[in-house]
Amino acid sequence: MTHPLLKRSGSGALRSFSVMAALALATTSAHAASGPSTIDSGDTAWLLVSTALVLFMMIPGLALFYAGLVRAKNVLSILMQCFALTAVMSLVWLVCGYSLCFSDGGSLIGGFGKAFLMGVTPDTVRSDCPTIPELLHFAYQMMFFLITPGLFIGAFAERMKFKAILVFSIAWSLIVYAPCCYGVWHKAGAFFGLTGVIDLAGGIVVHITAGVAALVACVMVGPRKDFPSAQLMPHNLPLTIVGASMLWVGWFGFNAGSHLAANGAAAMTLVVTHLSACAASVVWMLIEWIRNGKPSALGIATGCIAGLAAITPAAGKVGPIGALCIGSFSALLCWLACAKLKKKFGYDDSLDVFGVHGMGGFVGTLLVAVFGSTSFAGGLGDFSISKQLMTQGLASLWTILLSGVASYVILKVIDLTMGLRVTHEEENQGLDLAEHGEAAYND
Repeated sequence: MTHPLLKRSGSGALRSFSVMAALALATTSAHAASGPSTIDSGDTAWLLVSTALVLFMMIPGLALFYAGLVRAKNVLSILMQCFALTAVMSLVWLVCGYSLCFSDGGSLIGGFGKAFLMGVTPDTVRSDCPTIPELLHFAYQMMFFLITPGLFIGAFAERMKFKAILVFSIAWSLIVYAPCCYGVWHKAGAFFGLTGVIDLAGGIVVHITAGVAALVACVMVGPRKDFPSAQLMPHNLPLTIVGASMLWVGWFGFNAGSHLAANGAAAMTLVVTHLSACAASVVWMLIEWIRNGKPSALGIATGCIAGLAAITPAAGKVGPIGALCIGSFSALLCWLACAKLKKKFGYDDSLDVFGVHGMGGFVGTLLVAVFGSTSFAGGLGDFSISKQLMTQGLASLWTILLSGVASYVILKVIDLTMGLRVTHEEENQGLDLAEHGEAAYND
């Protein structure tokens, strides 16, 4: 016998069940209409690892590399800057950075359609990399966004205010990094009226932009108090060597991960990245050995970074022979920039950011047009060397002008408002105590 309540509610329950069934059918139909997911587990797994590797480059890699090069009274300030930029720039990336870089907008920069990841779900993919979730693309590119300002802090180490560094990094990233990233990567090389600009992982977007900003900043902030009369020696070279080693490992995710897939192209990129670093390390070591009679640990570590920076834009187009050539050329030219150019013009690029990253990125951006062409042994790019060289040169020029002018204007505004530099007393005391109230080493 049917319960009276069920009798009275039977028709209502039937209607409710019908509605639920209709909704379920509609949802199923919608999924069927959208087709099967294109997300590939292998590509996704590789990009998850690559994202972690690039973060590993910033903290602890770059942090330790720079920390060992400054004096003991400033080591915590460098570690703090790297750690703070990791956190702050990640939040900026969420708020608007990703949207400005990777959503459709105007001719020079994206819009705000993906601010705060609006419209992005775990199942969303981008048309240019449909085998990974867009959330992972967001996370991977976020690591590039945060490490780029991390590079230029080495140029004005030991003398710039912490709050000025944060403001400069945020403003610069939105004004300089975002349009470069938008044109080179989101628009696939449609950069400032150019087409077909080649930059796999950031010779233009990361290294030239940061290198030029570093040069402008170190000049505007001014040299350290005792530069160049006193020898401002690194306080802990083992830290620097460990940091350089971590950067080398992390660079595999930086370059090979930029294919956004686990495939043969990523494998070739990993190989040429390693070979370029090896070639640059050996050439830098030989230069010092010949000139000074002894090879130095700092020299070979610096050489490896130069080779890594130079191969970054070219890694998707060159073969092993091209990687050896680019690594060797980068070591020679970066050494000249660090040892000769800086001395000639007297600027205090404390940790040689312009000499290594700026020059290395520029060398690789140009040489991909030569060694990346199928006209050269192992080259993978089907393009004319002369035409591509012109494209790469103009892209580098526009990047230099944009980063140089924007950096000057931003720093000038900061200097007129909050000031760029700590006082002489604070510089003498060291930024660890003056800016953060801590000491790295206590008796």
